[in-house]
Amino acid sequence: MDFSSESVKKVLSKYKFRDVAIEELQKVSRLHHDMKVISGTYMSSDSLQKDLLKLIGNIPVRYQGRSYNLPILLWLLESFPFTPPVCFLRPTSSMVIREGKHVDSKGRIHLPGLHNWDHPKSTVNGLLAEMIAKFEEEPPLATKSSAQSDNPNDLLAYVSNLALNEGGNRLDQEVKVSVIGGGDLGIAAVLSIMAKSCVDKLVLIDIPESSTKGGTMDLEIFSLPKVEVSKDLSASAGSKVVVITANAWSDEQSYLSVVQTNVDMYRGIIPRLAQLSPKAVLLIASQPVDIMTRVAWRQSHLPPTQVIGMGCNLDSERLSHIINISLVANNTGKQAWVIGELSENKVALWGSMGPGTDQLQALTPVSNSTKPLMDRALEMLKGRGQRSWSVGLSIADITHSIVTDKKKIHSVTTLAEGWGGISSKVFLSLPCILGENGSTRLPGVALGSEDEMKLRESVACQVNLFMQLRL
Repeated sequence: MDFSSESVKKVLSKYKFRDVAIEELQKVSRLHHDMKVISGTYMSSDSLQKDLLKLIGNIPVRYQGRSYNLPILLWLLESFPFTPPVCFLRPTSSMVIREGKHVDSKGRIHLPGLHNWDHPKSTVNGLLAEMIAKFEEEPPLATKSSAQSDNPNDLLAYVSNLALNEGGNRLDQEVKVSVIGGGDLGIAAVLSIMAKSCVDKLVLIDIPESSTKGGTMDLEIFSLPKVEVSKDLSASAGSKVVVITANAWSDEQSYLSVVQTNVDMYRGIIPRLAQLSPKAVLLIASQPVDIMTRVAWRQSHLPPTQVIGMGCNLDSERLSHIINISLVANNTGKQAWVIGELSENKVALWGSMGPGTDQLQALTPVSNSTKPLMDRALEMLKGRGQRSWSVGLSIADITHSIVTDKKKIHSVTTLAEGWGGISSKVFLSLPCILGENGSTRLPGVALGSEDEMKLRESVACQVNLFMQLRL
């Protein structure tokens, strides 16, 4: 792999982990001889052009006894290899993309290895091996028919130009969102999402299994524009986002019984919702959110990128507001995040923001010098309860990032396996980039001993609880 061209050397000099990046690419070259690195222009979510490196070449795939070479493109972001590459198919003019579980209509590739990226455990060679395995099961490209080849294809032209627009734009097709559960939180979510003006149609489904009943009749009486009220799950078909706010417990139950009751309710609705909207992002707001997000992921059989929970998004937004406004720390160029379990075991992190952008450059634990500031902010955060309307606003914020492909970073409940050495299939709140295809988890970070202990305790509690549940 040649790094000697002036254009490559110029771009490579801007990479934060230059030597580690070169070493990673050299490992790729040893296994995939035709892969090469060139420079290119990348369009970020804030519409700024960046000069970045891209890895292009072919991967060998066997299907029905025949061998094929699939052309691919991997954009290497400036914090590569600690940030996963952004992966695309690169079809020729005679090829057409077959949208599927791991490839969207624009040719972007979505794999568990990208979602769970955690270098040095995660490598490009490992990612390419995963691509080959998945694409041998479900080929992502097909040959155009003669009828197709006579017509211009904007999609193929878009991908073949190798330019990446990371979003922030309203999608052309109708955007439909469904909210499951007619209680106070469901109503708050509906009103908050509609206030954001980011959807064309919103369906509120009041399911009989839920113990949270609210004002669905009032919504029907006053008939809000674009809002449909239903008791039939099939009304959610074709949704871009499905928000589940329903709970099925009573105050008289034990904690284990509460969770089991919700698990049983989910068993009756989650598989159906996933079947009706297989490309939707499931956004879980039922409690306990960390547990119920894992249950929804397991029952839906959707990729972890499409199943997220509310997690610590509200706490993160509040904490950043307190630090940046109340404590006048907005000149630090840092974003505060709350991660972990939605409990007393929450952990605070800093995120370093790039100059003049909203893009997170790196996660860093709270140091001795910044601990007093963070401790004061966390103290101010205590006592601010999560009411229905405040959680509804947070739901709307997350929904807006997904349906507008905003690529904004949120602390949401996601599969934590592989993050910071976590080996169990637990769901915790972690910073994720949200867009039209769901979530992309940011790389892990080494924590201090106290924060590490909190996360480990959360993991152990979840594992113990799941052993007691009837799934």
